[in-house]
Amino acid sequence: MADEATATGVNLEELKTKISTLSEKIVLLKKDGGGDNKDTIATTVTELLEAKKLYADSNGGIGVDGKPYEAPMTKAEKKAKIKAEKAAKANLGKEAGEGGGEGQASEKNKAKNAAKALAKAQKEAKKAQNRLEREERERLKREKETGVGQTAFGDVPLIRSETITDRVWTPVGELGVGMEGKEVLIRGHLHTSRLVGKMAFVLVRSSLYSVQGLCAEGKGEDGVDVSNAMVKYVGALPAESVVEVRGVVTLPANPIDAASQKDVEIQITEFHCISKADTMPFLMEDACRPDCGKEADVGAYDGSEKESADGLVRVGQEVRLDNRWLDLRTPANQSIFRIESMIGYLFRDCLMNKGFVEIHTPKLLGGASEGGSDVFTLNYFGQQACLAMSPQLHKQMAAACSGFERVLEVGPVFRAENSNTRRHLCEFTGMDLEMCISEHYDEVLDVFSDLFIHIFDGINKRCQNELERVREQHPFEDLKYLRPTLKITYAEGCKLLREAGVTDQGDYDDLSTENEKKLGAIVREKYDTDFFFMDKYPISVRPFYTMPCPENDRLSNSYDFFIRGQEILSGAQRIHDPDLIETRAKAWNIPLEDIKSYVDSFRHGALPHGGGGIGLERVVMLFLGLPNIRKTAWFPRDPKRLAP
Repeated sequence: MADEATATGVNLEELKTKISTLSEKIVLLKKDGGGDNKDTIATTVTELLEAKKLYADSNGGIGVDGKPYEAPMTKAEKKAKIKAEKAAKANLGKEAGEGGGEGQASEKNKAKNAAKALAKAQKEAKKAQNRLEREERERLKREKETGVGQTAFGDVPLIRSETITDRVWTPVGELGVGMEGKEVLIRGHLHTSRLVGKMAFVLVRSSLYSVQGLCAEGKGEDGVDVSNAMVKYVGALPAESVVEVRGVVTLPANPIDAASQKDVEIQITEFHCISKADTMPFLMEDACRPDCGKEADVGAYDGSEKESADGLVRVGQEVRLDNRWLDLRTPANQSIFRIESMIGYLFRDCLMNKGFVEIHTPKLLGGASEGGSDVFTLNYFGQQACLAMSPQLHKQMAAACSGFERVLEVGPVFRAENSNTRRHLCEFTGMDLEMCISEHYDEVLDVFSDLFIHIFDGINKRCQNELERVREQHPFEDLKYLRPTLKITYAEGCKLLREAGVTDQGDYDDLSTENEKKLGAIVREKYDTDFFFMDKYPISVRPFYTMPCPENDRLSNSYDFFIRGQEILSGAQRIHDPDLIETRAKAWNIPLEDIKSYVDSFRHGALPHGGGGIGLERVVMLFLGLPNIRKTAWFPRDPKRLAP
């Protein structure tokens, strides 16, 4: 039954088709310059003979021609047969010439010589067969060592959304002891790989999480054969390549400190590369190394790096920023920006529960948004324009003049300040709110106090894992804060500074960055808090739209909030009377035509209101005790950086 599978599982019909195809291939190869195709012809002939033999063995000894199958003689057998026939003919002629008297003896010699020739031919044939078998074993060994025909490892073709399978990928962060013995499929970046004898150890990282995998040559307990070629492939892949790993979850004898999933290990059965990485500008291990000592978080920043005191290699801030897409892969950075994302969520969550509406204001303005010269200017179809320093004017219009009463916005803010410091950016994310008040701007301060406590509590509760991953690389102390938030006046803050020896700080003088830091340390020592706000700032250091203090015309109804001695929010009660706005604008030398639409918006009935603007990146920086705001900006823009 050539059209059916035999008991050995061989499909004779398919095999017969293969034999026919191979025969035709040999004919074509011989026609197409046989000498040039010598090796290919020899390989194809060998494959044809093997197929014919397999057919006969699977069909009761009957060949494809329907006759009993006889294996063709090898070259050695043919050569031995010809030699034997020649010898026999020679003996026969010799015996015929010697006469019949020796006929009987000649017949015996003839038989003896023929037997010898046959034995020799059989011996040569056996040697030839052994040589062929040895060559075949060596060929199979070479193919196994080089991975020919193996599908358990290798580079995957470009994924172009051509197929959908039923495969299920397990997130690395979900791997745990409860999955012991389960086969899993994971994908991530190849953090490290190292060959140890006939084994390859890998660390695969996906977002915050990592797991160790072991690829060991030989047949595993599950019966899967791992070749030497596969082990070498795994050990030779470039770091940071995107890989896909299939294997069985096991529990190591000791925790794996290098991995986040310390209590499990994957015994690898398949390993494929999805995207191969080029040479890295730095090692990810160096980029993840814990800080050596504590940097200052204030002062000038020029991008220079000091050599680490412990002699270990660390990646400098500018190199990180030049390759930000790689730098963001570190567990610490993954955590920083997840915390930053959570702050944005908690900001909206708290305020929306208090009746705020999110708005989206323009970032292209005619003139300057708050007065002053620190704006980026541009040509707007022949008109002078600038990028918004804040959403200040429009959020006031929305809250006090348009009936929304409580509004919030999260968006970009632009400052053309040539400040090369550790805490300034030319573009950052502002989190603003504006709200109407009934009788006193303390209503706004109460909202801000609730807001920050909600944010701080939320981070500590929801981001525990992320906080620890940041702490592993950038050690910091937990933020201390009170309920409600500590409030002191600007004059009280200046007095604390003078009592601490800062004698040149007057009640109406602006606070320097250095004195802000000193005041933060004094407040922590005196009140055991890293978070507080100061009220009643001198009006000379506040924007033109700030409401003057009714008790002291040198002061204003304004405030700043601080974390670890650095400002993270500035706000005030706003002026809602158009005549007073114009008076204050003139005092600031702001052309009234530049703010005409803003002033006009208060001429048709405006509610008393106040608010403030928060710098998101600075909040994250100071909450985590980081030394440089560039660490909390996705792709920082400072006076010297406009890429990537």
